[in-house]
Amino acid sequence: MKKLTYVLIALLSALMLAGCPVDLPTSDQVAHQQQEQMSAEGNQSVGMPAITNFAQKREFKMILELADQEKPTITYQKDMNGRFHKICDSIGFPIPAATQYTNPQYIAYKGSQVGVITLPQADPSGLYSPASADATWVLCLDPTTKKIAPFYAEDRVEASLFPLPGALPN
Repeated sequence: MKKLTYVLIALLSALMLAGCPVDLPTSDQVAHQQQEQMSAEGNQSVGMPAITNFAQKREFKMILELADQEKPTITYQKDMNGRFHKICDSIGFPIPAATQYTNPQYIAYKGSQVGVITLPQADPSGLYSPASADATWVLCLDPTTKKIAPFYAEDRVEASLFPLPGALPN
């Protein structure tokens, strides 16, 4: 009788375990693990570059700091022949039209099973900006009033702190 009880318990345990879902890794997870292993081996074998001056980081810091100042600039448009045409005297650097003032998404749900679900968030204007746009905003100086006026360009524009040699006037 005892043997039959042990057999039944073992059988029931095996059936219960068989019904439990097993979390097998997905092919993406396996590929990610393999890629991480290869990257670790490459880093160990080759090592990091011997960067000591950090010149590019210092230069990029300078670019960001200069771009943060409201400096007078000149905005140009390039024609199909590669010649620059002056659009206007401007302030600061052009801003892509898809730039958003606030985070374009907010976390709607964060859970262990699903992960993070984000939803679109409106700009302060109440409008939803596109993820990308082929347009640019420029703060031009009105030649008549010398006041700043926004200029919207759907063509590519360039801005410089100095006049570009050979550029054509507007």
